[in-house]
Amino acid sequence: MSEANTTDVTSAAVPLKWVGPVRVTIDGATEELEIPLATYETTLWPSVKRGGRISTLAEKGIVATIVDERMTRSVLFEAEGAGAAHAAWQRINDARAELQDVVAGSSRFARLIDLNVEIAANLLFVRFEFTTGDAAGHNMVTLAADRLMEHILRTVPGLRYESISGNYCSDKKATAVNGILGRGKNVITELLVPREHVERRLHTTPEKIEALNVRKNLIGSIMAGSLRSANAHYANMLLAFYLATGQDAANIVEGSQGLTHAEVRDGDLYFSCTVPSVIVGTVGNGKDLAFVGENLQRIGCKDEREPGQNARRLAALVGAAVLCGELSLMAAQTNPGELMNAHLRFER
Repeated sequence: MSEANTTDVTSAAVPLKWVGPVRVTIDGATEELEIPLATYETTLWPSVKRGGRISTLAEKGIVATIVDERMTRSVLFEAEGAGAAHAAWQRINDARAELQDVVAGSSRFARLIDLNVEIAANLLFVRFEFTTGDAAGHNMVTLAADRLMEHILRTVPGLRYESISGNYCSDKKATAVNGILGRGKNVITELLVPREHVERRLHTTPEKIEALNVRKNLIGSIMAGSLRSANAHYANMLLAFYLATGQDAANIVEGSQGLTHAEVRDGDLYFSCTVPSVIVGTVGNGKDLAFVGENLQRIGCKDEREPGQNARRLAALVGAAVLCGELSLMAAQTNPGELMNAHLRFER
């Protein structure tokens, strides 16, 4: 490959539309805004727009709650045997305060908040968990893990370097560990839709959506062998939002491992989406592109806030977009022919 081919950068144009309004409540404050979605699937825009329209009919709209946040990197050491690996882990675990100081010396924003370990034969997998401010944190946590490995190899006897990544992170792969221990921001969104709006605007009933969620998203996903995932199409909204806001799109792999919940409450529809691995940032790679900066500014994610708060807001908006699209599709799939008719109408 020539030098020109390896250094020249061009752009791949993806159609982008602003969809809304969407009413959302974040940290107790309710607002209405439009959200950017970049996609080739043109039916996604009207689908999310319909969900957004429903959100404006509820007093608080979509209520977003971030229940956890952490970015991870797992490293891999080799020892002579399982006993040596276990002894080394005990030394590492006892030195948490020391390790936190090492991380603080590698970054102004990275903070080590937890360690998890797995030992397989003579292999020691250590999963470091960090907060990373307003960055998604891929490079930040890798740098911190690199420094931690250097420190551990100097201070803990009986270990040898194997890899800066042992796949126990787990980055851009469908695994159980991210759902169990957390990776990125764990976002839960909730919406209570009055029955009259479900019937008149979604052309279905709360009972039909509740039943379909059990039979399709839960039972159907079990039949398919799905891994900690029970939803209709989280990946669609995640990818469109990620591309529009300069995120690493490959993180939709773990991001799409989420859970949709629906139930009838006093005749109305309670609808919720749990997206446990939203990996987004408002600074870092991709955020220097003009259109990304403009989009982040327009949705209020470039404001003067405490470190980490812009990224938390962005994650909440991702969760809101997911709920809008999920609700609209689930309603459509309760009616024979509606999904295909929509595709024929908007794509041809």
